Amino acid sequence: MARMRSAKQKLRAYLESPDWRTHLDAIASGGMGNVGPLFSLLPLEPRTMHRAAVALGQLTARLAENQPETARNILRRLMWHLNEESGNMGWGIPEAFAETLAASESLARDFHRVLVSYIIDLGRDDNYCDNDVLRRSCYWAIGRLAQARPQLCLVARPWLVKGLAEQDAVCQGMAAWALAQLPPDIMDAPALRRLALSGNTATCLLFDGDAVYERTAAQVAVEALGRA
Repeated sequence: MARMRSAKQKLRAYLESPDWRTHLDAIASGGMGNVGPLFSLLPLEPRTMHRAAVALGQLTARLAENQPETARNILRRLMWHLNEESGNMGWGIPEAFAETLAASESLARDFHRVLVSYIIDLGRDDNYCDNDVLRRSCYWAIGRLAQARPQLCLVARPWLVKGLAEQDAVCQGMAAWALAQLPPDIMDAPALRRLALSGNTATCLLFDGDAVYERTAAQVAVEALGRA
């Protein structure tokens, strides 16, 4: 327990430093010994959570090169945390899932449809994430993967468009942000325009690769329209 606490403190100090990205290689080199401590950082405040997700993604991608089954087991652990039966809330888990797939082509090929499935509501027993707050992260996660591997996320487009009219106001903005990471499609414009003109002032917390910044859902839609 003391060793776990010490590792967590060390990793947190790395990730909260201005030059945190310079530590990613050392963190990834720690292998499985750093997996547990990084998981424990995911429920923290947004900036630290996102940076821990990046670090876990880099570590898992490195494991995938020589220990592919070990890497897959980490992804299965992420999936379990998103399962209602696990009893976990899942904070930071979609972000870590996305960063892992963004960092590893092989894992992305095998698991990208699982990530997308968390926003697909078919009205039956499926992977759909019915926790509004956690689903916001699922939308962000799909957008993050789309930044790195857009072709794998094209299957999510109709569900992202549907997400622009979500009951949860923040989900609407996160869906718009994710949609903007895909290759432009003029067919997205009408739904994005409706959100842009809706006056939706719900705050979306977005990560730019270093820090977390805020936009209202309507602002996100306006910015997305500029890319459509």
